[in-house]
Parts: sequence; C-alpha cells; structure tokens
Amino acid sequence: MLYFLAKYINAHFNPPGFDAFQFITFRAALSAITALFITFIVGPKILKILKKKQIGEAKKEDGPAFHWSKAGTPTMGGIIILLSVLTPVFFWGDLSNIYVQIILFVTIALGAVGFSDDYLKVVKKYQKGLIEKYKLLWQFIIGLVVALVIYFAPQFNGINSLTTIPFIKGFEFDFSYFYIPIIIFIIIATSNAVNLTDGLDGLATGTTTIVALTLAVIAYVSGNIETSDYLDIIYLKGNGELVIYCTALAGATLGFLWWNSYPAQVFMGDTGSLALGGAIGTLSILVKKEFLLPILGGIFLVETVSVLLQRYYFKFSRLKTGEGKRIFKMAPLHHHYEMLGIPEPKIVMRFYIIAIILAILTLSTFKIR
Repeated sequence: MLYFLAKYINAHFNPPGFDAFQFITFRAALSAITALFITFIVGPKILKILKKKQIGEAKKEDGPAFHWSKAGTPTMGGIIILLSVLTPVFFWGDLSNIYVQIILFVTIALGAVGFSDDYLKVVKKYQKGLIEKYKLLWQFIIGLVVALVIYFAPQFNGINSLTTIPFIKGFEFDFSYFYIPIIIFIIIATSNAVNLTDGLDGLATGTTTIVALTLAVIAYVSGNIETSDYLDIIYLKGNGELVIYCTALAGATLGFLWWNSYPAQVFMGDTGSLALGGAIGTLSILVKKEFLLPILGGIFLVETVSVLLQRYYFKFSRLKTGEGKRIFKMAPLHHHYEMLGIPEPKIVMRFYIIAIILAILTLSTFKIR
C-alpha cells in the first residue's frame, strides 16, 4: 500500500528522495525494519493475551522428560510471526506481482491450517488437534493450487516447469509432467519438516532466519537481468519482489527469537511452523532452486530423515526379531543429542553454525559450475 502511494507521489510530484522507493534494496531494508518493529510492539501484547487465556503448550509424553517443565508455556506465538511478515509486505511490496501473491497465499493458508491445529489442541483440548489426514489434505490442496498457478499462468510461460541444476553450467532441467506432483510434495515436506524441527527453544526460528536471508540473495540475483545472466541462471522477471517478503520473514523470525530463545517465553506452535516451512518450500520453487533446497534446508531435511529412519527401523526390526529397536535415543535428531547430555542452548547454537555453513555452500553453487 505505501509502495503504491510512494510510487504515485513520485510520478506526479517528484519530491526529492522519493525515487528511492523504486529500488528493491531500499524497500527490503524497510520491510525488515518494519517486521522487527512489529514483533517488538505487537509481541508483548499477544504474549499477554496468550497468558491471560491460558493458551499454553501441553505436556508432551513422547518428548524428553526434562521438557515436561515447559508445559504451560504460551504457544500459538506464530500469530506474532505472521503479523510481522504480512504487514511489511502489504506496506512495501508490489501486491500486483504474481510471485508476491503466491507466497502470501501459502503463508496465510498454511498459517490458517496451523492455527486450526493449535486451536483444537490448546483451546478445545483435543489431544491430537487437527486430524493428520485432514492436515495433509489441506497441505495437498494448497500445494496443488500453487503448482497449477505456476504451470498455467501466462507470467510463467517458457519457464513454468524449468529449474536450475546446481554445479552444472548452461543446463536447465525440465520437470515436465512431473512438475505438479513434485511441487505438491515440496510444500507438504517443507511445512512438516520445519514443524518437526520446532522442538528446541529458538531452533526453528533462528534456522528460518538464516534460510530467509539466503533466499533473499537468491531472489535478488534471479530477478536481476544482469546478475542472472552473469551467473548463468534463469532470469525471472519480477522475482526480485520476493526479496521484500524474505527480509520481512528474516526480520519477523529474528524479532520472535527475542522471546523464543532459551528459555522460551513463547512457542510458535503449528501456526508458525507450518507457515514458515511452506513459505521456505514455496520460495525455493519460485526462485527455481528446488534442487538447492536439500542443501539450504539441510537442518530441516536431517531432522525429518531422523524421524523417518527411527519410525521405520523400529517397525522393521520388530517385524524381523519381535522386538523394536531404535537408531537414535530419541527422534527428531535434536532430542537424540539432548539424551546424550548436551545442553539445549549448545545444540541450538551448533545447528545455527551448520545452517550458516549450508547457506554459504548454497550461495557458492552459483559460481562452482
């Protein structure tokens, strides 16, 4: 909204300095600052409401016993993140841009699914919240909408099912008829992966900040005709507007970390984790870097794989020997390290370091080709 107002004022009155609003980097900085400002202003008010309404985390019997003390900590803090992400984009983003429209749709839609799950668990006291098959159904529908829009919208003509291959120069891979199911899979997988990672204070929040900043760089170079040509990647006209969203996401999660870092005063809940995961997956799709997602989102990938390995190895070993065995002391992986006696803050910080290394490796693939 403010972007269009500034654009109108600059076009009709041309006051000094207003031409800065046409630059993505300037609006990206405003977006990050606005997101941070909102978290610090709105955060305490929402936290107060959550405490007053006694909307707290339930005791998790399937988690470590020393986490039971966290029961009662306010949850559904993802509302803070969503407000802090969406508001700057509405202020400083070009809402007529199809890339912005898609990412806003995914954020709001998956945020609503996560909110429904949290509401049923915490307020209505349904032990499992939103039934898993219904949650997956909504994730499937959201992924399908995104896939169909990208595949058939005229703005994506010629590039709809293409993607860049890491480490290979001058070659673009075409998903062809497999594009729609792959996009659905990515959105479902990433939304659930961040949800699984959100098990230690600040872990999913801080990791998302690192990923969001990396995606901001990728969106900027992909949407710039000169840098995309220099790096020999697909030029995506209008893609640069995603930088506004990425910096808002980074600012919002960084601000939320103020209360979510150890010891957490509030948890994001599924309201935040499903929306953040879906946003990361969708951003990787929109910047045509689907094959980089396993590297950039390596933390989320490893956490998810650890759960799958634990679950299926237990079933397999029970079928073969009559006694279920486990690979890890507890899954996801961060709980395994906790069971080994490593303090929670140290685990989170080490995961941050790995996430930064993966982010650097991701960006380095643009030149190592």
